[in-house]
Amino acid sequence: MKTRNIIIFTLVAMLTSACHSWDAPSEDAGFDSYGNPSLIESNVKTIAQIKDMFKTQISNSDLILVDEPMQIKAIVTGNDEGGNVYKALYIQDNTDAIALSIDQSGMYTALPVGQCILIELKGLYVGGYEKQPQIGSLYFNESKGIDQVGRMSRYEWSRHYKLLKSAEGITITPKVVDNINDLKLEEDCGRLVTLTNISMKDADGYKVFAPSDGSVTLYNGCANREITGISKDVAVIRTSTYAKFANMPMPTGKVSITGIASRYRDVFQIMPRKQSDIKSYINSEVLSAPPSN
Repeated sequence: MKTRNIIIFTLVAMLTSACHSWDAPSEDAGFDSYGNPSLIESNVKTIAQIKDMFKTQISNSDLILVDEPMQIKAIVTGNDEGGNVYKALYIQDNTDAIALSIDQSGMYTALPVGQCILIELKGLYVGGYEKQPQIGSLYFNESKGIDQVGRMSRYEWSRHYKLLKSAEGITITPKVVDNINDLKLEEDCGRLVTLTNISMKDADGYKVFAPSDGSVTLYNGCANREITGISKDVAVIRTSTYAKFANMPMPTGKVSITGIASRYRDVFQIMPRKQSDIKSYINSEVLSAPPSN
């Protein structure tokens, strides 16, 4: 009987403890469940400083391992919420912007646009992918026979970032331009921008941004749509066939498009993040996005 009572008492105690842990979670349990909350801020560099330190590797589409502790603190400006950014994050601080290459989907749930993060760079690679500044892991491109910056695993990424509760003085707004020549390849690649008062070259009210029916040439599953009056060798609007707005008809008339100014060699590939980044533009007034099919 005594043994039975002891067992019952032990089980009750265990259940009570378990229930208590579920009923009273830590205030920061959800916040600290992502990334590496044990990271301590130290030797923080600006993104501009990082890009300057490794400018040779970036411009030559090369890469280098960061072998000493250094960090960057920035705000997420582009993620995969709208389906047009694939296994990557774009981050920006008050000085510059850069891409993070990560082999993970659905990152927008933990890393929404506007989230401030701290990133430890030691153990990661910095370089350029066709001159787009990028942080990731070592990847051997068999078709080209060269090493490149590739996607870090989700587990490696989780060790290298920490969510921060405040931006601590970092303020991000899109760089607004009404002339594509106001964007500079070195200075603005990876930055959040807004192109105002532009029109889509092939827009007729029916053609969509990224059809998958073979009607347009696709590059790695993306359609590069031309902007009226701007050479495709200067800038294009880039949309994945997997984007949630891929089948949205390109609006006729003037539009305002916000997106990440990604770079491919010497061409800007402006990537809208979601449908609401595409707005009608009439008499200098930005209107709501047209409906998709």
